[in-house]
Amino acid sequence: MTTMAPIDPTTFRAALGRFASGVTVLSTRAADGTDLGMTATAFSSVSLTPPLVLACVDVDASAASALTTGAAFAVHILAESQTALSRRFASSEADRFAELPIARGIDGVPLLDGVLARLECRVTATYPGGDHLIVVGEVHEATLGEEAPLLYFRGGYRRLTPTAG
Repeated sequence: MTTMAPIDPTTFRAALGRFASGVTVLSTRAADGTDLGMTATAFSSVSLTPPLVLACVDVDASAASALTTGAAFAVHILAESQTALSRRFASSEADRFAELPIARGIDGVPLLDGVLARLECRVTATYPGGDHLIVVGEVHEATLGEEAPLLYFRGGYRRLTPTAG
């Protein structure tokens, strides 16, 4: 068996940056009732039956410890007009929900308004994934909007450009 040399982190990061992804904000609540939220681009559908999604959360993120089996969370798929919201939830700001209008979902999870889509979920499993926690959730509710998506590509926000034909 041939041993492969590990990829250099700069090249790995550059390669991954060439994968265009949607931008989401994950929200949940800590055991003490504190609202927690973070921007995430590592999000994917897993299964239609049952309806499952996954998100990858840095193990050092404030929301990571709250995302345990059975915990509720919401995935907010951002619209192209929500770059500022994405930046807000990617920041180290202590209360990212301050002065934002929110509704409450499953178990009081904070729900953001005006997003392209919102999925209310319950954690069914978590798996270690290096410096991230892979969180799998079953979707219990979905809300749909009609705007174009916010995209992230090569380290920056992008807009979807329709192709001709």
